[in-house]
Amino acid sequence: MCARNSIYTNPKPFKHLADYKLRHGFNTYDSIRNCLKTTPNGRTRVAKHTTKIPRCSFCDRYQGRLYFCLMCSSLWCPSHILLHTQSEKGHEVAIDMDRSELYCCLCCDQVYDPDFDKVVVCNQVKDLPGGSKSKTNSFEASGERSSKRKRLDSGIGLDLKKSELLVSMRDRRAKSCYPLGLRGLNNLGSTCFMNSVLQALLHAPPLRNYFLNDRHNSVQCRKRSGEKLCLLCDIDAISSAMFCGDRTPYTPAHFLYRMDHALLMHSSNLASYEEQDAHEFFISVLDGIHEKESKIRNSGKDDGDCQCIAHRAFSGLLRSDVTCISCGFTSTTYDPCVDISLNMDTSNLSSSNANKPIKPDEKTSVSTLSGCLNLFTRAERLGSDQKLHCQNCQELRDSSKQLSIRRLPLVLCLHIKRVEHSLVRKISRKINQYMQFPFSLDMTPYLSSSIVRSKFGNRIFTFEYDNSNSSAAYEIFAVIAHSGMLESGHYVTYLRLKNQWYKCDDAWISEVDEGIVRASQCYMLFYVQKLLYNKANEDSSFVRISPRRDPFESTAGCS
Repeated sequence: MCARNSIYTNPKPFKHLADYKLRHGFNTYDSIRNCLKTTPNGRTRVAKHTTKIPRCSFCDRYQGRLYFCLMCSSLWCPSHILLHTQSEKGHEVAIDMDRSELYCCLCCDQVYDPDFDKVVVCNQVKDLPGGSKSKTNSFEASGERSSKRKRLDSGIGLDLKKSELLVSMRDRRAKSCYPLGLRGLNNLGSTCFMNSVLQALLHAPPLRNYFLNDRHNSVQCRKRSGEKLCLLCDIDAISSAMFCGDRTPYTPAHFLYRMDHALLMHSSNLASYEEQDAHEFFISVLDGIHEKESKIRNSGKDDGDCQCIAHRAFSGLLRSDVTCISCGFTSTTYDPCVDISLNMDTSNLSSSNANKPIKPDEKTSVSTLSGCLNLFTRAERLGSDQKLHCQNCQELRDSSKQLSIRRLPLVLCLHIKRVEHSLVRKISRKINQYMQFPFSLDMTPYLSSSIVRSKFGNRIFTFEYDNSNSSAAYEIFAVIAHSGMLESGHYVTYLRLKNQWYKCDDAWISEVDEGIVRASQCYMLFYVQKLLYNKANEDSSFVRISPRRDPFESTAGCS
């Protein structure tokens, strides 16, 4: 794991939380210690003794998520917590009762505070067998701030045995049988987008093998860059932490700081991390990896031939055929890509129904992944305002355009467009329609070879990047799902390891049935070539591999 570096700093505290602590200090934190209870599975919840069933103070709702106001101890549901904050000045900070995490009512999102985290950790220590029941102030008991449920400092007074008990108490659901690498990531305030992408990336077999093979040597990297750590060093550190066997949630604060700084410095078209989108962040991470490795290799090749780990794993090649309607002349171009963005087929749904969630078992028209891929590769006639110059006719002509996949990547990332823009009403809305997607995917029908042969009566053509049937067979290994509204939603990742699904919801890891995954509002789907998926399942221990071995050398279909 990479050593700490002086250039790292924690993310700046959120304004509303900083103002709250300036006014009230730590008094409210210590006052709620007696309300924190550790459940048998290791979670810490807020439990009020005054009522058996917690209910919203406004609507009397008791199901779903509830928030505990730090100022007045009242309970509120997500629909009315903002109303309470607006009517009561200074009541902007609450606690998520189920997760014991701070929630900013004005920002409508989680916020991270290491001082509050120490209260939660100390409460868990107290509940351990043989743990101290002392009411000593938690801020005096520890000299330094602890990372959010990541590591227990010596100031808390835990020996190794108690630390192991704490970990085991979190994993009473036979978590010892879980594959190595399943570890939660703490939400640092509106960073569920980052956590969901990191979980998918670090469990992509090519990237996982790359970092566990020590293909990026942090020591050598620091020597080349004057003792400064880079993005790859950060990812390598997170990978080491994820696969070290520790089950306590990890805090990727250094990685967040670097990515937030990079976005502000180099990607002015993207928002800072408070407003980031998971897909945009995914592209930014791959771009950052490519930029770093390109400097190391001094490579002048384009993305299609780049040998950086990002493009070796995710890069494919798209073919675009533009055909003149008048003479039939076809102009063909090729573009590298690291993902494919698919429109949802909402033609069979009304405007009102498209925005309503559709249960998978309902007898209603729903989108399917195959339908979205067919829509992506279907020839479409360009509008009259998009006339292109025909090289054969030597003038502007109406034309049609058809996309296909010339070369498949090792890891196939499919981005589902869930935002619909109305040019007339000048508004954007999220498409909450569910989409059916297979766990095993055959991409053969969408290859350039298949589409061109079908277009010309299945005649035989020779293609330079013609994929065999084996390399067109994929297995799904990760799904990033988005729930909630367009303005304020939440990302989670579902990981498929050894044919079992696990839900990664920030710090929490839980085993789920495949029905839960199929019913999620998928936003990004990650498939890997079937051969590599099967080899990854054979390695159930995920042990660090010899650095001499190339993780790509025995993989079919890799160039």
